[in-house]
Amino acid sequence: MTRVIVALGERSYDVVIEEGALDRASAHLAPFARDGRLIVVSDETVWATQGVRLTRGLGAIEAVPILVAPGEASKSWDTLAHVVDRLIALGIERRDHVVAFGGGVIGDLAGFAASIVNRGCGFVQIPTSLLAQVDSSVGGKTAINVPAGKNLVGAFHQPAFVLIDPNVLATLDPRQLRAGYAEIVKYALIQDAGFFAWLEENGASLLARNPGALHHAIATSVAGKARIVAEDERETAGKRALLNLGHTFGHALEAETGFSDRLLHGEAVAAGIVLAFDFSAHKGLCPAGDAERVRAHLAAVGLPTDIRDLGTGGRRLVGQMMHDKKKEGGRLPFILARGIGRAFLDRKVDLDEVEAFLDRRT
Repeated sequence: MTRVIVALGERSYDVVIEEGALDRASAHLAPFARDGRLIVVSDETVWATQGVRLTRGLGAIEAVPILVAPGEASKSWDTLAHVVDRLIALGIERRDHVVAFGGGVIGDLAGFAASIVNRGCGFVQIPTSLLAQVDSSVGGKTAINVPAGKNLVGAFHQPAFVLIDPNVLATLDPRQLRAGYAEIVKYALIQDAGFFAWLEENGASLLARNPGALHHAIATSVAGKARIVAEDERETAGKRALLNLGHTFGHALEAETGFSDRLLHGEAVAAGIVLAFDFSAHKGLCPAGDAERVRAHLAAVGLPTDIRDLGTGGRRLVGQMMHDKKKEGGRLPFILARGIGRAFLDRKVDLDEVEAFLDRRT
């Protein structure tokens, strides 16, 4: 078992990474149950594949499920209203903890619902996708999507506890596993060149679900994020912005594909990371060899690195970027790179230059 502390003073919490933790859920979650009950928000697919394990692992604690459709489309006003209405109907109280049992969509949705029902109640994350385990379950960002853009409506609402069982990844679709891997690569690229070298050697084993490789990569990523969140919880000091490597480009690519299964979030991040490194090299900030090394590794594990088949252009993508929630005074902050393991925030990027750069790649 690995325990990582997200150090936020009175709101600090533990992230426990333990194989088989779901089968011992009662030992971990008993402090968060009231009157022998936990309300669990999940999606239909996760509940069908992992719900029995969770309910058995909870033992005498009753799990009351609220189920939504799987996929990014559930991060919507309508689904949020459905979850909130069900929580209220079930008698949720401010001292209760909602359990988010699923991938990043469920974590965002259930966490946001918990932040607003009764003006805020607690919640616990049990992430079941690799992407959620290494990234979205930690740090307190919750949100839904609206027509104007991804994650534009939400709240910072830290979980009380995060329980990660790598064994649940045994049933995860290989494409979803690869999508989560993109976020692991991100952590290496922003702050740990040695970890990137480890991924080059062990990425294939990780994606083959080798237990040791999975545990190491999850624990390293969570520890990296915990350090950054502790330093800059609400992304006001520039440090947490580094976690957005590839995301300014990636969110625009997601918007262009209608937030659909055509391009999963992690896939868009992978393509966005390649664009961020290529653009950094184009500006003379990053060695061209490092940019090519990043592209080669992501391509080798089956992640998208080429956006020419999207049928879009630089102007449309920049237009999508202008809806990004991180826009500041009409300008977009980009995370660029001085090389592998050395990312930095740049608020002075010329969008005309970005548009021309993208036109050459689309």
